[in-house]
Amino acid sequence: MSIKTIILAAGQGTRMRSCQAKVLHEIADKALLRHVYDTAAGFADNKIFVIYGHGGEQVKQVLADIDVQWVEQRQQLGTGHAVQQAIEYIADADKVLILYGDVPLLKHSTLAALLEQVNERSLALLTVELDDPTGYGRIIRDERGAVQKIVEQKDANAAELTIREGNTGILACYGLALKQWLARLSNDNQQQEYYLTDIIEMAVADGIQVKTSRAADQDEVLGVNNRSQLAHLERVYQTAQAERLMLAGVSLRDPQRIDVRGEFAELGQDISVDVNVIFSGVNRIGSGVKIGANCIIHNATLADHVEVLAFSSIDGASVGSHSRIGPYARLRPESELAEHVHIGNFVEIKKSSIATGSKVNHLSYIGDSEVGSQVNIGAGTITCNYDGVNKFKTVIGDGAFIGSDSQLVAPVTIGKNATIGAGSTITKDTPDDQLTLSRAQQLSISTWQRPKKG
Repeated sequence: MSIKTIILAAGQGTRMRSCQAKVLHEIADKALLRHVYDTAAGFADNKIFVIYGHGGEQVKQVLADIDVQWVEQRQQLGTGHAVQQAIEYIADADKVLILYGDVPLLKHSTLAALLEQVNERSLALLTVELDDPTGYGRIIRDERGAVQKIVEQKDANAAELTIREGNTGILACYGLALKQWLARLSNDNQQQEYYLTDIIEMAVADGIQVKTSRAADQDEVLGVNNRSQLAHLERVYQTAQAERLMLAGVSLRDPQRIDVRGEFAELGQDISVDVNVIFSGVNRIGSGVKIGANCIIHNATLADHVEVLAFSSIDGASVGSHSRIGPYARLRPESELAEHVHIGNFVEIKKSSIATGSKVNHLSYIGDSEVGSQVNIGAGTITCNYDGVNKFKTVIGDGAFIGSDSQLVAPVTIGKNATIGAGSTITKDTPDDQLTLSRAQQLSISTWQRPKKG
């Protein structure tokens, strides 16, 4: 038996006050619709349909990589009408799961429990207990507790408005029954829309049991309709990520001041993270790693006992064990640092390898370079790797010492154990074990007088 998931994502989202489609707004750097898709895609033998409308071409372009069938809803005539757009793709024996593209924090386990309740004689409905149910459709039950119907907020009477059990809109049923119910929908209501919720009353009339399961909390099923709700769910998501990290053995200086916008392919023990650190992409973090305040770690590999000092950025780089980075350092993509490497303040490394024990401690740029072991690169050194069109490589041999304020004009090779005098501009390869320098002759002019204001 296959599952067909229909994700409703055609809403305009006018309250977002945005030129961007609502479902493309992000939580943790991931579009709302992608969150929903990722949850649905966790079920085997599941074909996913996305009903799009406003800004649909933009949505399809941004999320072109997701494995769905896109179905256009040209007129937005309600949730029932939206589901009807995909009905031709539904087989009678399919289990149909209906989700919403702006409800990003729904758990896989919640949906699994919902699908378990579906059979030929039952429909499964996800509800939520609310402190303030304003805006939600109310679940109407009989004296035995059986669900009878759902009444929308605008159509509810005074007694129905006091009910705190709200409809999430998320439901599952068999394809055959869904087709029959959708064909009978009417838009005879204040909004003149085809409400999907009306099929609940039809199911009851047809002798189909409406089984309910309840979401753990309101935030799991909260839809995003404005920027405030988006920010709220971002914090809910980040709080959950912080809790997950702490349960895995990571010490967080302040769990409310960390952002996880990706995932961890590897996570060691005894990791400590200071405040305002952002993790994004896919990261691998070894044991004993310390990360200072205000760092950005993106698609990085940090081996055991690496220390990243405050305000450093590591993007697409790998750092060997017992290395120290920062403060205020930047490692750019394709940078590979071996063990016991020191990268200091205001140093930028780009597409370079640095071997064991080498140091670049102050105010330097090393790009497109191969740096050997036990090299010391002085303050203000730059590798001049770009001529405006092409990039060139700098090779620095083991044990070399590069004096402060040197420019290494690539392509160039610095020999093993070579010394480059401070302030040199090196344009040719230098030999092993020798001092190389290039400086203009120093002059002192005794007759020179400092200019004075007239």
